[in-house]
Amino acid sequence: MDNIVLEYRDPLFGIILIVALIFLISFFTYYYSIYKERNARKDYRKLSLRFELGKLKEEDYVHLYKTYNLPFDSILLLASSFLHKGDYNKAISVYLTLLEHVNDRVKKEELLELLGTTYFKGGFLQRSKEIFLRILKFSSRNKNALLYLLLINEKLKDFKKAKEITFSLEELDKDMTRDKIYLDSLIILNDSVLSYERRTELLYDIFKEDKLIERIFACFLIQFNKTFFWDHISEFDCRKFIDVMWYQNIKDVNLEKVLENEFLTELYNAKGYLSTLKHSKDFDLDILILINQHEHNINASLDFEFICSSCKHSHPMFDTRCPHCHSILTFNVKHHLTKALFDSNQSLQ
Repeated sequence: MDNIVLEYRDPLFGIILIVALIFLISFFTYYYSIYKERNARKDYRKLSLRFELGKLKEEDYVHLYKTYNLPFDSILLLASSFLHKGDYNKAISVYLTLLEHVNDRVKKEELLELLGTTYFKGGFLQRSKEIFLRILKFSSRNKNALLYLLLINEKLKDFKKAKEITFSLEELDKDMTRDKIYLDSLIILNDSVLSYERRTELLYDIFKEDKLIERIFACFLIQFNKTFFWDHISEFDCRKFIDVMWYQNIKDVNLEKVLENEFLTELYNAKGYLSTLKHSKDFDLDILILINQHEHNINASLDFEFICSSCKHSHPMFDTRCPHCHSILTFNVKHHLTKALFDSNQSLQ
């Protein structure tokens, strides 16, 4: 019995046993790690395949962020693919899901901004407003949040509130001169208490100081105070709103005043309202004038596109703010010949 105990206590035996245990533990740990890595790769391939097919779910983004330590910016880049496809609801779901798992203040603010802008693009204005107000509670100098609040209030037709925000942005060294002029004009235009004559007077005062509002002032006059418009036609550059003038009905056009204006004379000869010219300096108008001289029912007209002078994006319809860069009254109108949708007799009715 004593011999057995002595053999068991042999130091060499103990060392061999320890080495054997270390080997076994290392062996099983190594193969377990290989097994785990294979499963992870398999899982990641499945996830990648789902992404390629455009079927990523909201929880997949959290899974990528928490399990694979994918950088936060990369996650946002993946989520932005929904925005490019116009799937705003899907993008909103992703941002909301990520917000539940992100604790870093900077990242949370970035997510909230993305969520707010996505709500805005998707037309959920009240929700977007709530998000940006939430951001300003802990980041009162966030320019982006203030700018979007201005845009939201403008779309909600709360122009006075929008103007109040311009003062906050000015304190952050943002030039809001154009915004103030524009918003002052909108406040006047939408003040139903004021008569059309009084609104004309107030807008005319702004117009004389800054021609920024030329188009919206002209459109207001054409709709509500035609007499004032034609009496002051020489003060307007009608080329800047040629589309508005082109679509005027003949009964709303003061042809006597038109004959005093070189551009309008060419335009309405091309339209067929006049026949006093044989040619125009403008190629498209010249073609239409020539057609009018030989045909009574012309099958040609003008079409228009609007190009933002700030971001250079082209748009089929006019807007006071560029939908892409949100610049104010930066659309330049371009015209070109097109096939008429109806004959000239119909357009004169």
